[in-house]
Amino acid sequence: MQVTETLNEGLKRGYAITVTAAELDAKVEEKLKEAQPTVEMKGFRKGKVPMALLRKQFGQRLIGESMQESIDGALTKHLEDSGDRPAAQPEMKMTNEDWKEGDDVNVEVSYEKLPEIDDVDFAKIKLERMVVKADDDAVKEALDNLADSPQAVNYEPKKGAAKDGDQVILDFVGKVDGEPFEGGAAEDYPLVLGSSSFIPGFEDGLLKVKAGDEKDVEVTFPEDYQAENLKGKAAVFTCTIKEVKGPKKPKIDDELAKKFGAEDLDALKAQISERLEAEYTGASRAVAKRALLDELDKKVKFDLPPSLVDAEAKQIAHQLWHEENPDVQGHDHPEIEPTKEHTKLAERRVKLGLLLADIGQKAEVKVTDQEMTQAVMNQARQYPGQERQFFDFIQQNAQMRQQIQAPIFEDKVVDHIFEQAAVKEKEVSKDDLEKAVEKLEEE
Repeated sequence: MQVTETLNEGLKRGYAITVTAAELDAKVEEKLKEAQPTVEMKGFRKGKVPMALLRKQFGQRLIGESMQESIDGALTKHLEDSGDRPAAQPEMKMTNEDWKEGDDVNVEVSYEKLPEIDDVDFAKIKLERMVVKADDDAVKEALDNLADSPQAVNYEPKKGAAKDGDQVILDFVGKVDGEPFEGGAAEDYPLVLGSSSFIPGFEDGLLKVKAGDEKDVEVTFPEDYQAENLKGKAAVFTCTIKEVKGPKKPKIDDELAKKFGAEDLDALKAQISERLEAEYTGASRAVAKRALLDELDKKVKFDLPPSLVDAEAKQIAHQLWHEENPDVQGHDHPEIEPTKEHTKLAERRVKLGLLLADIGQKAEVKVTDQEMTQAVMNQARQYPGQERQFFDFIQQNAQMRQQIQAPIFEDKVVDHIFEQAAVKEKEVSKDDLEKAVEKLEEE
């Protein structure tokens, strides 16, 4: 077997692999001898079928298998000897397409190798980490927001007509084609107008009602309504208004704290302070991570596999096009050509992706089974009632597992670098941190 280099240009590599007819025949013969003891054929005892007959019966299939195994083996040995790591699946093409039994097999193999990346001295990377304390004003603002939330607000009887945000206590009976339907009636039902808890049009129909009023509200059930017998149907709800209540912001005291599961107001303040500082820490880390990636992008230079950059640029262009054209759900649209900006962004993403992967490999960073399980469970919560099905789907889908694993691995590599970099903490205001986060989102 012969492997001859035909291309060595940047990261591009090309090789001509020749498997001689004799080598191929020997491999077929070896496979036939391995199989002979187990083969049964009419007219012969088990294991006693003549080799010539075996070759006639199974030779053609084994030639194909042997050919593929020989080429794969030659490529594997070449990659082991050279240390090359292909950026994508190598392309293979048989050059003697008129091949017939007894001929040598000639194959062209081409690929782009992953670049060699020099080690980075992380100690020379200087970063600033923003630190924000949860001060009294921030805690007070959070308490005010809690007091304004639907869980906390109290409602008191009011005079006059109901408006958006008021609570209406009512009895109602819904009918379709003059007939009541299951689940369409209730008594003393407390409904906050503007909460969108009923089908579209129902709450609007109760604006300006007063205590003691009776009103028929006409609505149409949505086409995607969960009850099959009501989809798209027109309905009339006969409503009796018993009481109209206006919202009243509760006092910020121990009673409010208990509504949110805290022992008293001081305990609630402590919980809020802890939560705020956790949010600030997360935002600060995102800003520091971007600064780190910018530094790595500037400091580290190496050639990029053109195929990876091209694929990433097309993906970016395609994604941005769909964001600008949200009405187009499928892929029935003109071909989208990447711009220079798309390619520039793709180069950064590919470069940083390869760099972080290399750093993680050298540092032996691993994503544990426990971390993966926790990440999958977190995503499964987005599908209430279908958590088990989601979990099983992920277990059976290697690509989805990789998508979940990738950001965990990246964050662990980033933390590995943070531990060695020169990181200086700087106390700033919440506004400064928010501006830094907004700047990230704009880029």
